[in-house]
Amino acid sequence: MNSGMSLTMAPQSLPSSRMAPLALLLGLLMAACFTFCLSHQNPEFALTNPEKSSTKETERKETKAEEELDAEVLEVFYPTHEWQALRPGQAVPAGSHIRLNLQTGEREAKLQSEDKFRNNLKGKRLDINTNTYTSQDLKSTLAKFKEGAEVESSKKDKARQAEVKRLFRPIEELKKDFNELNVVIETDMQIMVRLINKFNSSSSSLEEKIAALFDLEYYVHQMDNAQDLLSFGGLQVVINGLNSTEPLVKEYAAFVLGAAFSSNPKVQVEAVEGGALQKLLVILATEQPFTAKKKVLFALCSLLRHFPYAQRQFLKLGGLQVLRSLVQEKGAEVLAVRVVTLLYDLVTEKMFAEEEAELTQETSPEKLQQYRQVHLLPGLREQGWCEITAHLLALPEHDAREKVLQTLGVLLATCRDHYRQDPQLSRTLASLQVEYQALASLELQDGEDEGYFRELLGSVNSLLKELR
Repeated sequence: MNSGMSLTMAPQSLPSSRMAPLALLLGLLMAACFTFCLSHQNPEFALTNPEKSSTKETERKETKAEEELDAEVLEVFYPTHEWQALRPGQAVPAGSHIRLNLQTGEREAKLQSEDKFRNNLKGKRLDINTNTYTSQDLKSTLAKFKEGAEVESSKKDKARQAEVKRLFRPIEELKKDFNELNVVIETDMQIMVRLINKFNSSSSSLEEKIAALFDLEYYVHQMDNAQDLLSFGGLQVVINGLNSTEPLVKEYAAFVLGAAFSSNPKVQVEAVEGGALQKLLVILATEQPFTAKKKVLFALCSLLRHFPYAQRQFLKLGGLQVLRSLVQEKGAEVLAVRVVTLLYDLVTEKMFAEEEAELTQETSPEKLQQYRQVHLLPGLREQGWCEITAHLLALPEHDAREKVLQTLGVLLATCRDHYRQDPQLSRTLASLQVEYQALASLELQDGEDEGYFRELLGSVNSLLKELR
């Protein structure tokens, strides 16, 4: 019997208790041999991948090298059409192909085939990927950008200044040129002095005087110019012009004064002290052309509004009597409406000043005291203005009626008894109620919920209700 037979037959001669361990050992040896053969024949079935392990180790080394690289020095990588290895810290232009070589563990880069900027790369630092530059580089670039912007702004400013110099010349040069042309540049003050001298000159004709006053009125509309008129005595010269025997001089002098008085307390005070109030009332109380009285009334209204001291002087000088005579003149309906408007303004002005002092304490005590010394409502009742205003309601113009209705409303507390005893006023109000009801209905048909005639109807209805 050969040795082979002894090997195959030996297990049969062994006891069954020793067969199990030998079979297990033989199975393990066969599995180990099978695995070893597969790993050498096909690397994909290896238990570990040496390339991946090597790649991870390489990446850790590159990360450590990049951290240790000087952050202030960056080297630019200039790619070609061939794959080249990248060193840690090199800046790669945008659009380059980048790959990781699994055999060597290095990063490689090359140009795209259609890259059009290859010739522009050499000798330049590409500011493309902000992640590859330090904060110091960004600060430096920003500083250069700001510097460039400042330079550009400075250039624009210089260009604008040059344009302004080209379009506008200094006043000294203009004066020099005008002097050569016998043209004189005057300030407003110089012009007003010249106009006053022309008006006050005895050698000036009537036309020249009127022309001087007409031009002067344009300048004194400005508050500063009106106050400058005081500084050289021009205001008093114009006030004295109210004494002229020429109606046109009176008319245009009053025209200038009305413009100068308007909302100008300093000029108003000087005018009252200069006798302007008396002269205006004299012209209104005497026989004068209608146009002259119209301008004088304008000057009087400008002098009295918002000036309680002048209002008190007006009452003392019999101003209400003068105005009453004025509105009763034949053909003076236009002046009558202006007078009624003035009275309405004076009454409401005093009422608002007293209410404001009680509610807000903003009115000065001195001015409040001056308003309390203006006894306007008692004077209106004594001078018969309750009847006068009631009769003016018969005027045909809607605008005139509106102003009269407003005045009747503010005088209601003072004139209630007179209104109730006036049958003509009751008839007029009833007639206006019918008229304005029809006109208000037409407004509603046209889609006007808050129309003009509806407001007038409301005023008429309110008066009728108060007088029942």
